[in-house]
Amino acid sequence: MTKSICLTPLFVACSLAATAIAVPGAVHAAGFVEDAKVSLNLRNYYFNRNYLNGTDPRINGERQGQAEGWTQSFIFDARSGFTEGTVGFGVDVLGLYSIKLDGNRGAANTQLMPIHDDGEAADQFGRTAVAAKAKVSKTELKVGEWFAVLPILRADDGRSLPQTFQGAQITSNEIDGLSLYGGQFRKNSQRHDASREDLSFNGAEGDHFNFGGGEFRFNGKRTMVGLWHAQLEDVYKQSYLQLTHSQPVGDWVLGTNLGYIDGKDEGAAKSGKLENKVYQGSISAKTGANVVTVAYQKLSGDTKFMRIDGTSGGTLVNDGFTNSYDAPNERSWQLRHDYDFAGLGIPGLTIMNRYVNGDSIHASDGRKDAEEWGRESELAYTIQSGTLKNLSVRWRNSNLRRDVGQDLHENRLIINYPLSIL
Repeated sequence: MTKSICLTPLFVACSLAATAIAVPGAVHAAGFVEDAKVSLNLRNYYFNRNYLNGTDPRINGERQGQAEGWTQSFIFDARSGFTEGTVGFGVDVLGLYSIKLDGNRGAANTQLMPIHDDGEAADQFGRTAVAAKAKVSKTELKVGEWFAVLPILRADDGRSLPQTFQGAQITSNEIDGLSLYGGQFRKNSQRHDASREDLSFNGAEGDHFNFGGGEFRFNGKRTMVGLWHAQLEDVYKQSYLQLTHSQPVGDWVLGTNLGYIDGKDEGAAKSGKLENKVYQGSISAKTGANVVTVAYQKLSGDTKFMRIDGTSGGTLVNDGFTNSYDAPNERSWQLRHDYDFAGLGIPGLTIMNRYVNGDSIHASDGRKDAEEWGRESELAYTIQSGTLKNLSVRWRNSNLRRDVGQDLHENRLIINYPLSIL
């Protein structure tokens, strides 16, 4: 049975205090408190997914038909500054707690809450992530657990609570324009789970996830070249080359994002023989309040895109709310339009519409020409002033149709209210 943890505000406060005590005198040192940032995000999340054309899953032998859930979450984020001296020390604390407002057996595929063995959603869950950090010059070492977002490992924050990883990372910015990264993660807590599990791909667990990379920004920081390499021990290894550029042209701003990803099995190959390459690119054009984006993504090989189970597919240019178009051999294209209503005198209101079409999928049933398409929209508003300033409301509406897999229609309503404490 999946276990859940109740994290009260008192528990979170005690965790923060205990961490501060572990660094004697740090809380009195200049910079540790003065540069600290503490916030509490109140997140209300409603999720409704209808399965169409008889593609709904079964839960304990019963057809689901619909996945629906509603939660209230509290995300406490405290980040200290660094103590004075040649080596500065600090600590980050992330307190996560979510309460189920609605959703029982039908909540199993919402991924809002942990699901018990009987198919019922937990009433509450949460966890505390603590990371110690040290800084010398422009080089920082971080050890512990946190919300990690890297091009080759993107924690997912698409539901009630964000995914977190346990490990160590070093980041160096000693050379102007050049950022270097390296480290290792050993455990993770997925977005709908309170436990800390080994990292895996397709269910095959690896002992450690090792990574290294660098990003170089030049041309007034309008151009970036990134090179990354990652390894989930005894499962897979992966390299990623990326180029981004932004170019003003009169009243327009043109953007480009090009990438190449190469993945193979590694060591004991616990997930079997793996081979996957991704060629992708997107071009955007912004003028006034409008942004139009066209993207193309092509996978080759007999394996889907390799990423740690539960992580975001945001590295891919065609990643969306419901699908990443990352099946074996799949090629997909996207047309997207964003509009900022500030152009009509309504700052804070935005809308996004996109359509993605994928084909040439090598499906598990032997088909070599399976297809899928998706349409997604997001209407968002952020309050600009007053007592509720920065409160945002997002409505996401999605449709997905597939030759092989689940057809669905989905709505999400997400309210975030970030409160600055310090």
